[in-house]
Amino acid sequence: MNREQFIKSLGLLTLSGVSANAFLSSCTGKTTSESSDTSTMITIPWAFKISLAEWSLHKALFAKEFDNLEFPAKAKNEFGISAVEYVNQFFMDKAKDTTYLTELNKRAADAGVTNVLIMCDGEGEMANLDAKKRMEAVENHYKWVEAAKFLGCHSIRVNCFGIGTAEEVAKAGADGLRKLSEFAQPLGINIIVENHGGYSSNGQWLSGVMKEVGMSNCGTLPDFGNFCTKRDGVGEWDGKCIEEYDRYKGVEEMMPFAKGVSAKANNFDEQGNCIETDYSKMLPIVKAAGYTGHIGIEYEGSVLSEAEGIKATKALLERVGATL
Repeated sequence: MNREQFIKSLGLLTLSGVSANAFLSSCTGKTTSESSDTSTMITIPWAFKISLAEWSLHKALFAKEFDNLEFPAKAKNEFGISAVEYVNQFFMDKAKDTTYLTELNKRAADAGVTNVLIMCDGEGEMANLDAKKRMEAVENHYKWVEAAKFLGCHSIRVNCFGIGTAEEVAKAGADGLRKLSEFAQPLGINIIVENHGGYSSNGQWLSGVMKEVGMSNCGTLPDFGNFCTKRDGVGEWDGKCIEEYDRYKGVEEMMPFAKGVSAKANNFDEQGNCIETDYSKMLPIVKAAGYTGHIGIEYEGSVLSEAEGIKATKALLERVGATL
């Protein structure tokens, strides 16, 4: 095997998750423990990419400290992150504004930043039991599918909300998601659902909805932290959480359908570990699914500033990821 062939083989091993250590052992017939110089053995780290979810900076955005057009450059220049996930709330009236979208594309390109996806809220209940209202919600998302295509994103994130029994909402949600996915498929855009409260925060329920939709461009966006299935208030986000789904089980159930992953973090201990989620336990679940796409940083804490929280989450992802 010449040098070029050897390097290519290591590239293939990276994709398959096999370490160069194991590869070299197979060539020499020796195990790691038999090697006379283990200090020279190489372990290829897990190849995932880091993106920045715009919601991590929602306080600064709502305070108008900067705007959506400035987000790509801020992600790159301040945090060293070259991929971004937009939130439609910060350019709600611009979905059909091609002049604005062209400028946003230019800003991202100038910064060397990839547009990954758009997180969509406030466009109606995709799992509304009323067929007319459900279709209105589906159609409200059409413009965001087209905007995502214009920006070069691969997906839009939608919510699968509705009021009714788990079975009723699942059936309605599958119908709404299928209709939107059928619209998005010719455009090459994925429709992905985040565990975002209510039934959607139950991993088994959401994976069941994905199976019912049965379309290749309909998937999930597992979030490490959104697993509250019941609150003592009226709406999806009202009141204190009184029932929570196991986050590790939930992510594992959603990963077979994942087209994105959201690394939620709120608080950190003195060692830089996330208090709410054990990343050394969560990231292996993501890796085991064969996922090598973007993992989006979504910091929502209040102890650290938004900027420091983003940096802490990025450092944690890099540190734990390098061990896998």
